[in-house]
Amino acid sequence: MTTYGYFLSSEEFTPAELLSQARAAEQAGFEALAISDHFHPWNDEQGQSSFVWSMIGALSQVCSLPITTLVTCPTVRIHPAVNAHAAATAAVLTEGRFRFGLGTGEALNEHIFGDAWPEASQRMEMLEEAMQVMRRLFTGEQTTHRGTHYTVQNARLYTLPAKPPPLYVSGFGPQAAALAGRIGDGFVTMSPDAELVAQFRRAGGGQKPVVGGLKVCWGTDRTQAVKTAYRLWPNEQLPGELAQVLPTPAHFEQAAGLVTEAMVADAVVCGDDRESHLRAVRQFTDAGFDEVYVNQIGPEQGGFFDFYRTDILPRLKDSATSRLSAGAANGDDREGRRPPQGTTGR
Repeated sequence: MTTYGYFLSSEEFTPAELLSQARAAEQAGFEALAISDHFHPWNDEQGQSSFVWSMIGALSQVCSLPITTLVTCPTVRIHPAVNAHAAATAAVLTEGRFRFGLGTGEALNEHIFGDAWPEASQRMEMLEEAMQVMRRLFTGEQTTHRGTHYTVQNARLYTLPAKPPPLYVSGFGPQAAALAGRIGDGFVTMSPDAELVAQFRRAGGGQKPVVGGLKVCWGTDRTQAVKTAYRLWPNEQLPGELAQVLPTPAHFEQAAGLVTEAMVADAVVCGDDRESHLRAVRQFTDAGFDEVYVNQIGPEQGGFFDFYRTDILPRLKDSATSRLSAGAANGDDREGRRPPQGTTGR
């Protein structure tokens, strides 16, 4: 069964607003939470960037949903050993409901110490070594590591969960999908691309979870919702590798000149048309995703959660149950997907 979760945007909302959204998400019937990990917002209009580990600690105390970072770069801004320390404590606080989403990062967040921003191939090497370091530390044994990119000396984690948090690897192309299949406990990608899912599974991903997400802008006035999405998140429509290499919010604001309001209207579900929202989410389930996270852009949070509680989530879950029943009748168990680790199926 597909898990439907809510995506907390650390770039757009204050810590108090994120906690309120987490409570509302659980009450609305969302089954899990994802949260972004950023040092900067993408642009000044978004205006926030709380520290993700503080937020996860707070979230663990206000709701019982699983929590996944989408995603953390564990290679430059924070050393892998410190990331392992933070992730282990997060897993303890959430009683095993924490999953560590990882990626190769963006210059926007990782350049802040003035280091050169590596090319993509080197960033993937760094990610793989960082994951090796973290997995060794999750054993609770004293760890010394001298590698190509990282050194760890006599480090040991004492506060550990019963099981290490799974490490999900993010990627947006075939090479990254193959890397995720080889080294990850799951795969994260933000496009409903069935071929990327297949690439991950062929490269060793097997039946490991595939996680995705999308932004919507619910509102009763679609024209106004489009304007809100365009004002806050034009960066979502930037082409190529700009999102990985631009270093500051000001650069993203300049590049956003390439994006038009019409492009946002075509790409982002805006308004309150039920079928449009259902179709956007089902694109991910139809592409073979196991977990789908939805983020609401802008201030209309109350209306969004009411809409998804009454009109969207029940229909998504009913259609998933129908597919599961049909698959079982045909001897196909593809829809019998695992729930998020640390939870029971719903």
